[in-house]
Amino acid sequence: MRKNADGLTTGEQVDIRSLAEMPGLQLMRASFHTRTFPRHSHEGYGVGVIEQGALGFYYRGENVVAPAGWINTVNPDEVHTGQAATESGWTYRMFYFSADFLQHMTQAVCERPTSLPFFTQGVIEDPDLAGLIRQVHGQLGDIRVARLERETMLLEMFSRLLVRHTYEPPTVVRAGREEAPIRRVIDYLDAHFGEDLAVDTLAAIACLSPYHFIRVFTRQTGLTPHAWLMQLRAHKAKELLALGLPIADAALQTGFADQSHLTKIFKRIMGYTPGQLRNSVQDA
Repeated sequence: MRKNADGLTTGEQVDIRSLAEMPGLQLMRASFHTRTFPRHSHEGYGVGVIEQGALGFYYRGENVVAPAGWINTVNPDEVHTGQAATESGWTYRMFYFSADFLQHMTQAVCERPTSLPFFTQGVIEDPDLAGLIRQVHGQLGDIRVARLERETMLLEMFSRLLVRHTYEPPTVVRAGREEAPIRRVIDYLDAHFGEDLAVDTLAAIACLSPYHFIRVFTRQTGLTPHAWLMQLRAHKAKELLALGLPIADAALQTGFADQSHLTKIFKRIMGYTPGQLRNSVQDA
């Protein structure tokens, strides 16, 4: 088979990304057909989902196979291999992250410091979590998705992963009502709706751990913090459009990525498009 300058055969692809706001985390999406990885280990953790084909690898003294729709994991310093388990090879999405990043995620999920978690298996059948891993991986690599939404989904993913598939899983505190803290956050959102807000910022205002804050906010308002923010932005945009502001300018001033993003969210919430609203204003 022909190979390119990176040593990949025809049809094989590797895409690696890092996010400035999430140090210690790396995203990879790759397709391999003939590539084989000899015994090796990583300094950090790896969690991924197989999208097509199947991945075979030696892990903890046995040969295992992760087929499409299954999750594969690796702990730091665990020796493993990697090769195709089908003639078509395999395609997967991987999260690689440091121990410090996982410790941060664990503390964000819990209300108290915990020991560093380790995954119980190299191959996991968990369709619900596998779908979430795939979704979050795609969203983190999409600059059009707001930071608040990306971080909310990432926390949910790690919460399920830690609780279901680690030794000594952390205890997640039950979400109750925290009316005063949530009111502070709502007031903050109203004053800063156009900014690219982080979960940590809002959780600090509420004096709650990030994951607990998200669950409390959702229980109390019926919307996630991100959904609340999108609704707020849509209403602010509506006010600007009613004053005659062009749609593109209204999108920019209310924190949407662009006009199409505003249109998508606006129609979902209002039931009609910004263009239809502008036409009604002009006809009045």
